[in-house]
Amino acid sequence: MGSALPLGDPAPADGVLPPSAAAGAAERAFGVYVHVPFCRVRCGYCDFNTYTAGELRGAKQADYADHAIGEIRMSRRMLEASDVPDRTAQTVFFGGGTPTLLPADDLVRMLGAVRDEFGFAAGVEVTTEANPDSVGPDDLRRLADGGFTRVSFGMQSAVPHVLAALDRTHDPARVPLVVDWARDAGLDVSLDLIYGTPGESLDDWRRSLESAIGQQPDHLSAYALIVEQGTKLARQIRRGELATPDDDLEADMYELAEDLLGAAGYEWYEVSNWATAPAHRSRHNLGYWRSDDWWGVGPGAHSHVGGVRWWNAKHPAAYAERVAAGVSPAVGREVLDASTRETERVLLGTRIREGIDLGSLRPEGRTAVAGLIADGLVDARTALSGGLVLTMRGRLLADAVVRRLLEV
Repeated sequence: MGSALPLGDPAPADGVLPPSAAAGAAERAFGVYVHVPFCRVRCGYCDFNTYTAGELRGAKQADYADHAIGEIRMSRRMLEASDVPDRTAQTVFFGGGTPTLLPADDLVRMLGAVRDEFGFAAGVEVTTEANPDSVGPDDLRRLADGGFTRVSFGMQSAVPHVLAALDRTHDPARVPLVVDWARDAGLDVSLDLIYGTPGESLDDWRRSLESAIGQQPDHLSAYALIVEQGTKLARQIRRGELATPDDDLEADMYELAEDLLGAAGYEWYEVSNWATAPAHRSRHNLGYWRSDDWWGVGPGAHSHVGGVRWWNAKHPAAYAERVAAGVSPAVGREVLDASTRETERVLLGTRIREGIDLGSLRPEGRTAVAGLIADGLVDARTALSGGLVLTMRGRLLADAVVRRLLEV
């Protein structure tokens, strides 16, 4: 969740959605995202809407759970007023920031509010992100007892100099400990990795992959580093203190990840995500790729229901003020037109293992498929059966594939 809010139309204070949002809602999955905007330190590469203690003005971290619960209570009423049919939450995801900087009891209270307002579908997936140095065994047990099913640890790297370049503060030796504690608590485990950090070699990346695989997590994410404007990392690169990430090296790193993870029994299901089995895929994140519906709780959080997207006030103090006043915390929204929704459907659908139905493409998109197959970007076998699935090379060049499918 980038810290800059997009342009859009003003959002109404009552939070009521246009009639188009309700159309077909009963057939779409519904999830809840809870943004916890607090970090102990700000990582140099991070552009998320987060705040350290020294940056937090006019709001208290200790009050945050109550504000978020206020929005959760409000969200149910707003959906009812918009004639969106009741749906149970199939997934709940606590992201940040570092959600586990809050007491485990606060996270459980917020989750309880989601359960009270929406109910949980059978087999609900409930995830929290955590830094390896932000939780202990008691915290993880309390989360599991309170209804969490999954934890995603921000490992990022196993190499100290890479972690230092990213401004990550945890000791790599702590990762095996937190994984064991999460397992003992009965939680599924995901590890997040970042590749392409300035100064990171292919051997460094191999070391991180092998270390992560050695923990035998259920799920692994591997994201290429993006240099966001306005971050400390961008300034360091601009001043020549750090090298610009090398696209060719990042491609080699992605291929190495695919090779090592595949050999270890992990199957890719989205460009940057692998799981040991379909049951361990992140269903919440798949909801984003499939353009399902979700309500985003918290400062700067984004929501989407039926082609209507909106975003909350960015600063925790402004957010809390709106919730306390009983008005929607949303400050802007957009109603996606048919062309934008089609572009997003292709952009997101091509990223996942299931791909998209060739018959659903516009004629120019179907015409482009033959060239994509010839260039090794689309799997010819799936295309013959009417589906479009990217090859590994296609995943590396996913944006170019989408442009050709849409002729933009």
